[in-house]
Amino acid sequence: MIATVLPFVTLLGVVGSGLMAGVFFAFSTAVMPGLRRLRPSAGAEAMQHVNVVIQNPLFLLVFMGTGLICLLVAIGALVSGAAGAVWLVIGALLYVVGSVGLTMGVNVPMNNRLDAANPITDTGAAIWADYLTRWTAWNHVRALACTAATAALAVGLWA
Repeated sequence: MIATVLPFVTLLGVVGSGLMAGVFFAFSTAVMPGLRRLRPSAGAEAMQHVNVVIQNPLFLLVFMGTGLICLLVAIGALVSGAAGAVWLVIGALLYVVGSVGLTMGVNVPMNNRLDAANPITDTGAAIWADYLTRWTAWNHVRALACTAATAALAVGLWA
């Protein structure tokens, strides 16, 4: 049974991690550089709105659903002893740690700090400047982790 379902579940993991790699890549290469060009209060306020809007059912389904799928892939790969089990486990862990773990442990706390700030104050501007640098750097890591997860899961599927 596991050997029959594992390739399908893995394919869902490949698609989900690829989608998240694209989201993080777009933020790193377009959204954050665009917000950086705005005056600090406008950039911070725009990101505050993005932080609210991104918490929607479709995004959360892909983001969290892929995390759950990757956990199932890792367990299924270990139990089944599939030919590409090592790649599947590596891909699953890259997604869970590099996407979900970093988001919850690093990026969300920074989002909460920014959301609590008043963008038009000096303190708000300082928080925004720190946010732009640190949040974007960690977002680069998330983009790379999801890209690597997608590749590892795909290799595991082919093995």
